[in-house]
Amino acid sequence: MTRGSGYEIDMTHGSLMPKLITFFVPLLISGVLQLLFNAVDLIVVGNWTGSRALAAVGATSALINMFSNLFIGISLGANVVAARYLACDEKDKISETVHTAITIAAIMGVVMLVFGLVMAPVGLRLMDTPADVIDQSVLYMRIYFCGMPFFMVYNYGAAILRAAGDTRRPLYYLIFAGVTNAVLNMILVIVFHLGVAGVAFATIFSQMISCVLVLRCLMKTQENYHLDMKKLHINPGILKRMFSIGIPAGVQSTVISFSNVLLQSSVNSFGSVAMAGYTAANNLLGFLFMSIDSISQACMSFTSQNYAVKKMDRVKKVLADCMLLEFVVAFCLGALVYVFGEQLLGIYNSSPDVIEAGMKILNYTTLTYFICGFMNCMPGAMRGLGYSTVPMILSVIGTVGTRVLWIYGLFPTHRSLDFLFISYPASWLFTFIMQSICLVFVFRQIHKKDKI
Repeated sequence: MTRGSGYEIDMTHGSLMPKLITFFVPLLISGVLQLLFNAVDLIVVGNWTGSRALAAVGATSALINMFSNLFIGISLGANVVAARYLACDEKDKISETVHTAITIAAIMGVVMLVFGLVMAPVGLRLMDTPADVIDQSVLYMRIYFCGMPFFMVYNYGAAILRAAGDTRRPLYYLIFAGVTNAVLNMILVIVFHLGVAGVAFATIFSQMISCVLVLRCLMKTQENYHLDMKKLHINPGILKRMFSIGIPAGVQSTVISFSNVLLQSSVNSFGSVAMAGYTAANNLLGFLFMSIDSISQACMSFTSQNYAVKKMDRVKKVLADCMLLEFVVAFCLGALVYVFGEQLLGIYNSSPDVIEAGMKILNYTTLTYFICGFMNCMPGAMRGLGYSTVPMILSVIGTVGTRVLWIYGLFPTHRSLDFLFISYPASWLFTFIMQSICLVFVFRQIHKKDKI
């Protein structure tokens, strides 16, 4: 693949660490900006509409993630497949991958729109959402899902660009969309008093902007990943390869999100104040997750390209460097959130009770977050190598199994927010140990294939 645009990174040659940092920093900032769409929603409604509105928006987060993660996970499959073809400069297959990915993204977006409109009240009732916030939660969720086609197409388009090593242009698009989102939030909530509906409409419009910009980029580029809207179609062979990697990744994210829904239900039993504290704390943890997930995606993309050209020593170096980055980034950011937790929670809502509830969560999850980083890096490496089902199974057993056991086996006799959220680091550590053992076997399996 030619790299004339100046945005792509050559992942298969040269020093690794500088390129990994160049790749993951824009991706990190992009993820943070996506979270800011939601954070601005929470901050605006929390300060200008009240804690009930904050709880109403927050109550939808786990459900939205659970519903969308399966489809977003398939974009990881598009990333891995595109990265391999780009590394080998297989132009026809690159084009087939791009057009298949964008087509399936649009279809999935429409499916998610319909599903969200129908399932919003059902899902929120199953989570025991309190009566004083459920109507606002349903309204927010239904409006939010109207933007799913834009959200899905943007994510799949960005996955194609990341496969080529381009993480900067998606960042530029999100900066523009994020500023638009913040301005619209202020106008629709503070000026027009639209409450949760206002922040939902602002999010939709910002998603539409980022979608249009990434499509324009793919259509304008002269690189092998050029998009021609007249050629949109689904290639069954390419789709099968994308699904073989993406569906297990999506199922893993969905099931983990389901465990978070169970946690949300447990938090809901403490009332709207605890819900508001959980919403704010969970949003802060979302920023930490984006830091480690951006490194995991770098690990996946670099591993995929180097594995495609049979550079196994470089693949192992990618993993080692990414693990080091995971520790440094997650521990430093986690320590900052731990130290300034009360001030950060106060941005969302100034109520002392809400802040106290949020701190009970942060106390157990911030300084230990590097374990989550290690846990998240292993599946990134295995997906880049083409092994996606096994890390999915291990994550479900480790993360979800531990939390289900905790919630239904231990929590009923130790009912407190403190005890509930010890389940986070416990599940991370257990899952990381299992994934580490699995990765050793994967490397051995690849070594045997190379000998044959």
